[in-house]
Amino acid sequence: MSPMSVLTRDEAQTRARLLDVHHYEITLDLTGGDETFDSRTVIRFTAREDRDTSDTFVELKPAELRSATLDGHPLDPATLTENRLPLTGLTPGTHELRIDAAMRYSRTGEGMHRFTDPTDGETYVYTQLFLDDVQRVYAAFDQPDLKAVFDLTVTAPEGWTVLANGITTRQDDGTWRAATTPLISTYLLAVAAGPWHSVRTEHRGLPFGIHCRRSLAPHLDTDADELLEITRQCFDRYHEKFEEPYPFDSYDQAFVPEFNAGAMENPGLVTFRDEFVYRSAVTDTQRQTRAMVIAHEMAHMWFGDLVTLRWWDDIWLNESFAEYMGYQTLTEATRFTDTWTDFGVTRKAWGYDADQRPSTHPVAPEAVDDTAAALLNFDGISYAKGASALRQLVAWLGEKDFLAGINTHFARHRFGNATLADFIDSLAAATDRDVHAWADSWLRTTGVDTLTPRLTQADDGTCTLTVDHYGSRPHRITVGLYDQSLTEDTGLTLRERLDLDIPDTTPRPLGRRPALLLLNDGDLTYAKIRFDDASFTNVRNALSGLPDPLTRAVVWNALRDAVRDGRLPAGAYLDIARTHLPHETDLALTEGVLGFAAGQIADRYLPAHGHPAPPEQHGTPTDRPAALATLTTLCRDLIRRTEDGTHPGLRLIAVRHFIDAAAHPDTIAAWLADGTVPGGPELDPELRWRILGRLAALGAVDQAAIADELTRDPSATGQEGAARCNAALPDPDAKQRAWDAMFTTDDLSNYLFTATAQGFWQPEQTALLEQYTDRYWTDAPAVAARRGPAIAAVAARWAFPRHAVHADTLRRGEQCLNETDPTPALRRGLVDALDDLARALRIREA
Repeated sequence: MSPMSVLTRDEAQTRARLLDVHHYEITLDLTGGDETFDSRTVIRFTAREDRDTSDTFVELKPAELRSATLDGHPLDPATLTENRLPLTGLTPGTHELRIDAAMRYSRTGEGMHRFTDPTDGETYVYTQLFLDDVQRVYAAFDQPDLKAVFDLTVTAPEGWTVLANGITTRQDDGTWRAATTPLISTYLLAVAAGPWHSVRTEHRGLPFGIHCRRSLAPHLDTDADELLEITRQCFDRYHEKFEEPYPFDSYDQAFVPEFNAGAMENPGLVTFRDEFVYRSAVTDTQRQTRAMVIAHEMAHMWFGDLVTLRWWDDIWLNESFAEYMGYQTLTEATRFTDTWTDFGVTRKAWGYDADQRPSTHPVAPEAVDDTAAALLNFDGISYAKGASALRQLVAWLGEKDFLAGINTHFARHRFGNATLADFIDSLAAATDRDVHAWADSWLRTTGVDTLTPRLTQADDGTCTLTVDHYGSRPHRITVGLYDQSLTEDTGLTLRERLDLDIPDTTPRPLGRRPALLLLNDGDLTYAKIRFDDASFTNVRNALSGLPDPLTRAVVWNALRDAVRDGRLPAGAYLDIARTHLPHETDLALTEGVLGFAAGQIADRYLPAHGHPAPPEQHGTPTDRPAALATLTTLCRDLIRRTEDGTHPGLRLIAVRHFIDAAAHPDTIAAWLADGTVPGGPELDPELRWRILGRLAALGAVDQAAIADELTRDPSATGQEGAARCNAALPDPDAKQRAWDAMFTTDDLSNYLFTATAQGFWQPEQTALLEQYTDRYWTDAPAVAARRGPAIAAVAARWAFPRHAVHADTLRRGEQCLNETDPTPALRRGLVDALDDLARALRIREA
């Protein structure tokens, strides 16, 4: 792979001062085979009048640059250096640049990704041009503030349908032409082509469509009514919130294969990962997540597409807004009225973790010098922390003024670009509050504040509350006061909720001391919260007795933070889960607690083998085998509790986690042989591959059994399942083949690389994996350099030897950072992974 230079902010600003870009005419031919496609681009632009002549460049990364002409004069293709074609001596006035090139299809989800479905042999292609992958598909002045109008023509194989940003029509010559777009940024152009299965309708006079590959057609049809209902409900709610109507001519949602992100907000053609077309049983929380992604991407049509960031330092303006608006709109407009519980359990934990690593950055960073740096900021801070900040802003500002400011922002910058300063000015125009000061304290700072209650009791038994505040941000929170239930020994009833502004050091009278005092009840701010001693005792005894799931989410997050900060033993968290989770009814909470207990506590925070617990902790897990036993017992309780069929989602979660925690193969092997869990559910493909993966890790199946299952399920997800299972086998030859597939041959797609990595490292196989732990530090930097940022991110997240919680792993990782000069994407991933490793070591030592 030839190197790609990155665009710096200074270069973008210089080019924006020089050029006005008016129009792109793009012609793609997708009929030339499975390696390359033809791309012809005509760009009409103006060089400003304030200088005699100027130099600039256009970006493209072709397999072959056939020709380039500027104003009819040929340019030398040999001047293309890395991914830049120089344009020299531009005179003031209008110009026309023509580029004819062959471009490579991608197998990594970047640029024009090409996928052949193993189920039926059908092929599909789609674009993913964010953040700077435009140059892999067409020539462009690729920066978000050089918006233009686009005309697109595509030649596709017979039997294919072409989708794009605007309505597409098939011409008499067999080509497909898309309606001319309004002004959009280069990275938002979208194409998805193939023999799609489509469900089409109309809403409010606009064509709506949902699309997937043909082999998933029955599954899309099953959920089509739900998907379209969610789409209509969100669309209508946004039109109640926003004065600016939907700014494009149609709304298509394409579920595409091997997609790296959850979805992408291309105007008029949102692309989603097609795992959202469910082949197997899912929980209602998973359906809610899919609905939230629909709502999130639709919010981008206004915030991101209509009004676009000027440079990538304002990524949060796109993502934080869409994240907040997605959850809030889902709560207001659909049957999913409890979305903030899921946000509190899953998304905020993502934000808290990211914000406590060395790689943390402000929600609105000022030092985003180039596109490589910008790509690293698509993380829990730009999404979850930023959305949390906006939720806190609404609590402080009021929703009426917040929406008034948003609508001012849309009106001022319609089809243009805007900055943080523009956004804050729009909000300030709608309120007397000092929004600029709020932005400085919330958006320009890093880290997580901590709030700790201090209760002072008087002689008459009444008490007052003071909150100790570690941090610098103002907070508007609700304080929940809970008393012991008069009817249940382990129940807690809400006495009242108090509103509190922090910092406010005035002691707050509470009356008699509550059994539980909970800061941030309702989860309106972004901060770690602590308990006073009495409250913590009552939390341990009565957590499941709290009546509101969002309240319980705040408590579980506080316990999670206490474990990560070394204030609560990891085994004690499992004890609390063992006591209270069998009584939990909220799916997001159950999934979140089990996920943390298994993925962090059992697999990382407790040693593979420990010592017997001291008498005062009798029964508390102190090593991984004991933790797995606790988890399987807990899941058995949930499975027994759900035998009456009233809680299918809870049962499915319990079955999944029982499989993953099984230390002995007998029970799950019997389920696989019978094709069902006793009392249900029957094993669908997801559960069959999950069981087979755990049996592979335990050495209880062989390659032949995996091959048989692949014959039974030859789909794309079956291919991934087989790759995961084969990599999990405790066999030297299997490990060598898996390692070579990831790090030597470069043949794996992004999804097959991920699946192989997910199966490879198994805590039960430490001795077998030791040589690969050492090889990782040389092979990962090499593959990241060869295959680019998407594979680098996978190599850091999934292929990292996270099972090897040892000081030597940390030492070798730091040596790798210092000596091998990893690519920016890999470096960022390794910095985060090594910080998580150091935290796990501290927790073990504590």
